[in-house]
Amino acid sequence: MKSEAQPVIIQSTTNVRRTRYGRFVLFIAFALVALPSSAHASFLESDTLDAVCEVIAWVALLIVPIIGICAFWMVHILPEKIAEKKKHPQAKAIQVVCILSLVFGGMLWPFAWLWAYTKPVLHKMAYGTDVGEGHGDEDKGEQAELRDEEREVASLRARVAELETKLHGQSAAGTRKA
Repeated sequence: MKSEAQPVIIQSTTNVRRTRYGRFVLFIAFALVALPSSAHASFLESDTLDAVCEVIAWVALLIVPIIGICAFWMVHILPEKIAEKKKHPQAKAIQVVCILSLVFGGMLWPFAWLWAYTKPVLHKMAYGTDVGEGHGDEDKGEQAELRDEEREVASLRARVAELETKLHGQSAAGTRKA
């Protein structure tokens, strides 16, 4: 029989060493963690620790609720501010819903938020504009300024016409004398 050459497999010893080394490091780390050491409950002394705990308690009892109430209030008036910014015709009604939402613990707030972002199509169909009456005050102010300017221009034109007639009257009288 012929003997066939079988491939020789040479195994590297570096992989074996790495796994043994990794296990050894893990064992040493576990041993160091498991060893008892001196533990301190706090880095502060007892009197200082009592004072710090008292300050933290007062902050938790007074400051945190005040900040929480203010944040709750600021979030609940956002739909009202959005409605005013967008000149929504039902801004006052949205403001009432925001106040009711504060009373009812925020249950109506999503409704007020959606209402503030809606486009008032029916209001535009009924009144011809999608801007509320209260928000048109700025436009009315501009219109009043335009009217004042028009009045001033009209009075200046009348004054110029009066002066021209006087000037023509004087020139006509001057030609008669000559």
